[in-house]
Amino acid sequence: MTAPVTPVDKPRPSPLATAHAQLAGAVEILGYSSGLHEMLATSRREINVAIPLRRDDGSTELLRGYRIQHNISRGPGKGGLRYAPNVDPDEVRALAMLMTWKCAVVDLPYGGAKGGVTIDPRNYSKLELERVTRRYTSEIMPMIGPERDIMAPDIGTDEQTMAWVMDTYSVNKGYTIPAVTTGKPLSVGGSLGRATATSRGVVHAMKAALADAGVGLNEVRVAIQGFGKVGSHATRFLAEAGSTVLAVSDQYGGVYDANGLDVSSLLAHVKQTGSVVGFADSDPIDNTALLALDVDVLIPAAVEGVLDEETAATVKARWVIEAANGPTTSAGDQVLADRGIIVVPDILANAGGVVVSYFEWVQANQAYWWTEHEIEERLEQRMLQAYATVAQAARADGHTLRDAALTIGVRRVAEAHQIRGLYP
Repeated sequence: MTAPVTPVDKPRPSPLATAHAQLAGAVEILGYSSGLHEMLATSRREINVAIPLRRDDGSTELLRGYRIQHNISRGPGKGGLRYAPNVDPDEVRALAMLMTWKCAVVDLPYGGAKGGVTIDPRNYSKLELERVTRRYTSEIMPMIGPERDIMAPDIGTDEQTMAWVMDTYSVNKGYTIPAVTTGKPLSVGGSLGRATATSRGVVHAMKAALADAGVGLNEVRVAIQGFGKVGSHATRFLAEAGSTVLAVSDQYGGVYDANGLDVSSLLAHVKQTGSVVGFADSDPIDNTALLALDVDVLIPAAVEGVLDEETAATVKARWVIEAANGPTTSAGDQVLADRGIIVVPDILANAGGVVVSYFEWVQANQAYWWTEHEIEERLEQRMLQAYATVAQAARADGHTLRDAALTIGVRRVAEAHQIRGLYP
């Protein structure tokens, strides 16, 4: 039952370089001009703000924050707000670009945006994080709004963060505006099903990809890297569907059992301890070794760039379902394609979150709330339709699912830009 353990200390590849390489590939397939390519590669608006924070001990600290709108040709910007110690403008640019293609692939009336604050939220109190959030929101107010740019939770933020953003924006405008954020608590205009939407979308995409090969969810062995909001819920849903989960990991380490983990007990352990590490009746495994396990399905649900040229060469899974944003570098993607491994790309696989964010935004604008059944039904329909469109294009053109998804997303954005024309 012992799994290999390997070191993981190496620099992360640039997520922006990966995003630009993916765009360049789609532009080449579509035959676009260099001018259109440059427009698609460049952020429409960016703001870089200083965030002075008064710490609980009375001292003052200066943090940096960003909000970037990559493209708004199809509608207002849409994207998460990330609190992490390594956040920088290039990472936010890359994530905003991915959001542009993601919204287009699932045919939402949004452009792509992203925000971030360079902070490790684990080192700050709740009151300090509230002050950071409210000051950040105040600084970027000219760029955001329900018709301009709508925020959602991401790494290091949650529904409470979105409530603070919504309240700060509303107080400044003089009336309550729930639609300025999504992923809020239900009591202030959130939507049923939003907390688990990304994970459910991942499972829908995985089910569709397996069905193309005549395989069911209850027939596969799975490894999941990342046990945050997305990975933990996906693990639970897959276990309920009959999948055998052999390994999971988080930022502290991982656990492995060749016979399959007891997921319900694992979830209870994480709730009690805050990590998967130390789970009984399992062996330790690190995040890199997990990628190389002999499983049917690998789900990277953590951070960017974990599947590079080196780690992709070790993957034994038949399918890779990208629950994280940008987990595979361009070089890693080529290695996986050359080896015949099917990759369901991030802009399709993890789009469930933005789909239900769209549902929440629609409900908030109408002040009319849907049932959880209605939301789940519409999410499944949207995800399966998007997958079918991408898979059909891939088969017709002889492309990978990633190339097909990117081509569809980029083409829809470019068409919106060209139909609108240039001003003046």
